[in-house]
This record gives sequence, structure tokens and C-alpha cells, in this order.
Amino acid sequence: MTHLHRRHAAALMLMALMSATGSAWAQAPVQLRIGSLVPKNSQYHQQLMEMGESWRAAQGGNARFVAFTDGSQGGEAELARRMRIGQLQGALMSVVGLREIEPTVAALQNLPLLFRNWDEVDHVREKMRPAMEKRFLERGFVVVAWGDAGWVRFFSKEPALRPDDFKRMKFFAWGSEPEQQAIMKSLGYTPVPLETADILPAMQTGMINVVPSTPYFALASQVYDTAKNMLDINWAPIVGALVVTKKAWDAMSPAAQQALKSGGEKAGVVMRQQARKEVDEAVEAMKKRGLKVNKPSAEQMREWNELAERLYPRIRGSMVPADTFDEVFMHLKAYRASKGQ
Repeated sequence: MTHLHRRHAAALMLMALMSATGSAWAQAPVQLRIGSLVPKNSQYHQQLMEMGESWRAAQGGNARFVAFTDGSQGGEAELARRMRIGQLQGALMSVVGLREIEPTVAALQNLPLLFRNWDEVDHVREKMRPAMEKRFLERGFVVVAWGDAGWVRFFSKEPALRPDDFKRMKFFAWGSEPEQQAIMKSLGYTPVPLETADILPAMQTGMINVVPSTPYFALASQVYDTAKNMLDINWAPIVGALVVTKKAWDAMSPAAQQALKSGGEKAGVVMRQQARKEVDEAVEAMKKRGLKVNKPSAEQMREWNELAERLYPRIRGSMVPADTFDEVFMHLKAYRASKGQ
């Protein structure tokens, strides 16, 4: 082969490589399959679809966005597993699923009665967000958006106001959280590990008679039809995030990455605003249909706070890594001091 022919062949190879690289971005993520437990047509689902549409338009070609709702792809631990084996490219999950990927995220949701309001939740999350997102990335996941879904309240068949009132009842518990179940049992409570899809039938058959749930989920899933009593305390926030696998992220064009990230930021803000508004709206809607709201007295509330204080040492190092646990308390203390609290 002459020198001229070699140069010509090299140029052709370079052009082929450039062409292949360009087309890989256009073709690789043909599908972005996102799993979730959110109800179909809920505001969470709508936000996912809006974000997906802007991603699809930016990615171009034959890109396709699919959002699975209502736990059709399994519970949250299963969603994490499906992402790892490539059956899903992303998931919108609460801490229950996210901690299967990165345990430190549990600090935002698994500390009962710690946060007094959403401002405190937002402050701590923003302080811890960069380090958490870096840890997710190291484990092969990109955090696209942060959201939340309201405060956990206790929905029960029988009225209950004090911590001891719940000791004679059977609680729904996430099947993927054995540490929580162990802690509950040690304090005299009865957890029954189930998946979200099993809650309603388990309530109806008497397998469980208490569901820790956000008001929005209790309304959407009709849990309140069987559990007609709600304890009016903000036990813990349900915090979540939309994550995609780094493999799927790397296969996107830069324009599609940007569209997903900016769409995710916007969706996260809307989800948080809506979720906070829907707490009160959902309670009012359920009250009109027979829900009884039980508000603890100051003395009863003291008992709940004492229970939370007893829980913290057990949670530290088991459900929440010790250094992350300490960091949350540090940020909260500084924030309250800045507000003169």
C-alpha cells in the first residue's frame, strides 16, 4: 500500500469512527425505562412524563421514554435490582429503595420526629446533597431530581393516641428494612413485612391494622376506607429522588443529559411543592369520607418524643450510618441556632 493510500485509508477509518460515535449518542438509549410506585396520572407521574418528553426530543432519533407506575415493576428494592441488571434505566424512589444503592440517604427519612417542618428538611438535604450525589455516582447512579411526598402519619382501624396504644396492633413494614423491624420488635411493636401492593388486601383481611403512610398515598390507595383513624403527628418526611444508571446517562447525547437534568430540577421543585400542598388537601378529602383525625395532647406528644429519643441510639449505626447520623444533627443544630430556636 502506498503512503497516499495509507493516508486515505486512515482518513476513511477516522471518518467512520466519528460517524459511529455520533450515531451512538443518537441510537444507544433507545429506551429510558423508569420504574416507580407512584399512582398512574398522579402529579408525580405527570412530572415524569413531561421530563421524559423533553429528554426524548433532545435525544432525537428513535429514543423512547417509558414510565412504569403503581409498582408494576415490583417494590423499591426490586426497582434497585432491576436497574443493576439493566431491565430499568432509572427509578423514582423513596429512601426505602435509594438506601439499597447508597445507605447514607436514610438520614433524610429514617429519623422520626426529628424535623419540625419542611424548611428544616430542605436545609439538611441541600447541605448533604453534593456529597450524597457524589456517593451515588461512585455506585453507578446519577441523581436527576430530589422530591418528597409528605409526612408519614399512622392510619389505623382503631383509634390510637399514645405509643403504647399501638403495641396491640400489627404494623405494615417494608420487607426490605429488617433493621427497622428488629428495632420495632425490641420496643414491643409487631411489624409485618410486606410490599406496597399487599397493603390493601392485608388491611382488609386483618393481617395488619396500622399503616404508616402519607395522607396522599392513603387517599390514592384507599387505605383510609379500612383504616379510618389517622394520628395527626408528622412522624417523618418521605424523601425521594429520581436516579438513572450511569451506563444510561453516559449513552445519552450531551443535549439529552442537559434536558434530563434541567427537566429533573424543575420536576423536583413541582413535586415538592405539590406534595406539601396535597397533605392538607388529602386529609380534608378523607375527612369528608369518614376519616377521624386524632390529635395527641401535649402529654401524649411528650410520650412520642420520648419514644423518638429512645429510637435514635438504635437507628445510629444500623439504619443510618453513624457519621451521617451525626452530620444531620450538626446541620440541624446550626440551622436552629441561626433561627434563634
